[in-house]
Amino acid sequence: MPTPLGTRLTAIICGRWTAWLVLLTAAAFSALVIGFAGDPRTGNDPTGALPDTAESVQVAELRRQLPGGQLNPALVVYSRDGQPLTAADDAAIAADREAFARDAVGEVGPPVYAPDRTAALVAVPLPAEIDIERLGEIVDRLRAEARAGLPAGAEAELTGGAGFTADVAAAFDGANVTLLAATVAVVAALLLITYRSPWLWLVPLAVVGTADVVSNGLIAIVSHAVDLRIDPSTTGIVDVLVFGAGTNYALLLIARYREELRREPDRRRALRRVLSSAGPAITASALTVVLSLLTLLAAVLANDRAIGVAGAVGITTAMLYGLIVLPAALSVCGRGLFWPFVPRPGQPDPTRSGIWARAGALVSRRPRTVLAGSLLLLAVLATGLLDARIGLSKTEQFRVSAESIDGLATLSRSFPPGAADPVIVVADAAQTPAVLAAVGTVDGVASARPAGGTTDLAVVEVVLRAEPDSAESYQVIRDLRAALDSVPAADALVGGSVAANLDTRDAALRDLRVVVPLVLVVVLAVLIVLLRSIVAPLILVGTVVATFFAALGAATTLFTQVLGYPALDTSVPLLAFLFLVALGVDYNIFLTTRAREGAAIDGTRQGMRTALAVTGGVITSAGVLLAAVFTVLGVLPLVTLTEIGVIVGFGVLLDTLLVRTLLVPAIAMVLGRRFWWPSALSRHHVPEPVPVGADPTPKPVGADPTPKPVGADPMPPRRADAGG
Repeated sequence: MPTPLGTRLTAIICGRWTAWLVLLTAAAFSALVIGFAGDPRTGNDPTGALPDTAESVQVAELRRQLPGGQLNPALVVYSRDGQPLTAADDAAIAADREAFARDAVGEVGPPVYAPDRTAALVAVPLPAEIDIERLGEIVDRLRAEARAGLPAGAEAELTGGAGFTADVAAAFDGANVTLLAATVAVVAALLLITYRSPWLWLVPLAVVGTADVVSNGLIAIVSHAVDLRIDPSTTGIVDVLVFGAGTNYALLLIARYREELRREPDRRRALRRVLSSAGPAITASALTVVLSLLTLLAAVLANDRAIGVAGAVGITTAMLYGLIVLPAALSVCGRGLFWPFVPRPGQPDPTRSGIWARAGALVSRRPRTVLAGSLLLLAVLATGLLDARIGLSKTEQFRVSAESIDGLATLSRSFPPGAADPVIVVADAAQTPAVLAAVGTVDGVASARPAGGTTDLAVVEVVLRAEPDSAESYQVIRDLRAALDSVPAADALVGGSVAANLDTRDAALRDLRVVVPLVLVVVLAVLIVLLRSIVAPLILVGTVVATFFAALGAATTLFTQVLGYPALDTSVPLLAFLFLVALGVDYNIFLTTRAREGAAIDGTRQGMRTALAVTGGVITSAGVLLAAVFTVLGVLPLVTLTEIGVIVGFGVLLDTLLVRTLLVPAIAMVLGRRFWWPSALSRHHVPEPVPVGADPTPKPVGADPTPKPVGADPMPPRRADAGG
């Protein structure tokens, strides 16, 4: 039952004049946030996402204390299409070195030539603490200077940590606008198809679009308040989350509103009933997603924590705008907003005899067959995980051409593959000879040389034979650390970007092991409180986990066998799991809360059939829309985001069209009232209707004994509802 406070708030939101006040207040708040939020905090430190305990972070911190020690160098590679560099090239390189000094922090070292003189390398030390926009400006200037005085036939490419970071940021120049435009277009098209009205779709689109812009502003404020670094990919993910979840909430609310308008002449009273009935289910769904996202605070990777906090802010904003601003807008617009299909009292409810009613009848007739077939299909899809590989190198992360990647390829043709990205060893200066000797014993090391330091600390640059960020290079890093641990009193630490990427991979696997159980506990707890049951929540969580493995397996097959991607990025399994479980369980919440009400009157079998019939259309529309919105991530140039978008998009479709439609209803019908154990519903026997579809008799104690007319809703309209 609604609380007195909830009743008063509902009356304000839906009131004749107070709805206008709500809209004006929301507009003022939105303008205030958008106008004063500014840009979020960013950073370009390659080790910035790692915990302080990571060895590569400790090396980076020590190098900051050394003269000229920098964390994010730019490497300029000169070449002549495989031919030796000329004397004119040498003069141009020397001139560039002097020009580069204007942007460098510390001395720009002399050029290093390949043994056959087919390439030369100039390292430009750049600060790691400047923001990404400033770094991009410096990299663009260095690239322009490198090309300006080159003799004909020579080529200059900027790569290294700074080049890669700048190219990632540049790849998002305009990409987030493209993502937002594509998302809006997809949402608008699907809303237009769903509502078949020339203007109804504009209301939820305007509300959700405003919520997205406001959430970006709030995220910027939070990022400065708690020193949270927000990169462009996080912004893109949050845009998709807000549009997907916010539009889902709007679809469910408006569908329930249309249902009430077929019963209630007073549209404001109908809207108040909708908020009292569907509001708690939408709130529970949003709360599940928010709490699941906040479990990322337990992650050690700062990028994961940033996505968690930013996503929680976005979903909360989407929920508040969906439950406050959208109802106020609907109250102001009136019943004619649904033209040409205006719902009127006494009109039949088309959901009672539609495709989802027939799907419920099918499941009711053969629940065990449907259950076995659904599980078999999920198992077959999951077999794609047998070929899964985790971890992408730098050269594998772009779907578009990038100069930093091309530069690495040029370097690898003339230098050992690891020359572009040497491993950095910091140790006690007195132990330098012993450190060099230990490094020389490790297989996979091409060369090692002292590279500066102080009277207390020595820096050794180690060039690997293996391609940076390959499995072989990671193994050499592990072997180096093991070998140096055996050098007495050296206190040697192994860092550099390759070591940092290895530490990031290990941290991502650690986060996966820690966060996944937390997400499951959060979702399970919310479902137990909502359904007052243990069996049903365990089953629902189990089904969304099965959906995740099936989607991940099917997507892995697509990536490796069709698209030619070598692996899943390290962050993909955790984020895909989080989004699929948190968002996928939403649809089960809307289905089972409605089924629970019907089960109290008509029994579990008929209650589930009715719930599937009345929620099927809107949940399917919401699922297709959410899947389409996530798939839009594929317009961004990074393989990681494409992988997340495809996995979550396919998983949502699988959950919407198979798990929620067939698997969950089949399980409920096989278990009967045991599905609700240990709630009172599991002990309250209601004879199932015989034959299937007939009105069940006798009714349970306390039920209305008056026979209902054919087509009438068997559920009391004022009970807490799932929003179907």
